[in-house]
Amino acid sequence: MTRRWQLAHGRHLDLGGKAVVVGIVNVTPDSFSDGGLFEAPERAVAQARRMVEEGALVVDVGGESTRPGAAPVSAEEEQARILPVIEALAGPGGPLISVDTYRAETARLAVAAGAHIVNDVWGLQREPGIAGVAAQTGAGLIIMHTGRGRERLADVIADQFAFLEKSLEIARQHGVGDDQIVLDAGFGFAKETAEENLDLMARFGELNALGFPLMAGTSRKRFIGTVTGRDPADRAAGTAATSVILRLKGAHLFRVHDVAINVDALAVADAMLARQPDPAER
Repeated sequence: MTRRWQLAHGRHLDLGGKAVVVGIVNVTPDSFSDGGLFEAPERAVAQARRMVEEGALVVDVGGESTRPGAAPVSAEEEQARILPVIEALAGPGGPLISVDTYRAETARLAVAAGAHIVNDVWGLQREPGIAGVAAQTGAGLIIMHTGRGRERLADVIADQFAFLEKSLEIARQHGVGDDQIVLDAGFGFAKETAEENLDLMARFGELNALGFPLMAGTSRKRFIGTVTGRDPADRAAGTAATSVILRLKGAHLFRVHDVAINVDALAVADAMLARQPDPAER
């Protein structure tokens, strides 16, 4: 089933028929696998354009590292890092742009600069006003599950439902339309062990019951390193394997550092899915 994801600035994205790859652009000095590589705005812009050439339909621009133990930055520093990049990428013929932030004011400025999507790794539960920004601007809204800073339920899927249902209530209270929302299971965000992340991947299909498109963000995560023995920069193949598994379990969007290998892997998954009989016809 194809669903239309409504975005800011009159844009939209149809989700369902083919996997959508989202390229990660970290304008930071300390992100876990590429910190400092794209800190300069011109390098970040060049990397975003390279990702689009490789097949990314969306570029996700962030100015604060979300790795465990990362030093927080001020809103002003975050905005100084990302807004020039967004402004350079925005405009007619430009890619779809997502801003990776939990701050309402940063989100507002980013959408004004040309971003189409707001990606909140705190699931609206750190600054609920970010939902109001999405409602007022019509931006797409990615609501991510996190286990940080709270007591979690023992069952990995029960905790997903408890957290995300609270986030969805916040979105609705602020007037966000269901057609603006994508959910992200938050791999690696206070999922303490490789086994917990693998359990989440094995049961990922259960999240389809929430009724929203799903994004997977496994790229170069520690649990892939535990399984493969690879360092972060060498986890592209492991990431692509998780992307295929999660595509078969219903994920629509895939947030990755290594675009080309994931585009190819997901193309094979999509080709196979297209050959499957429709369950309604069995």
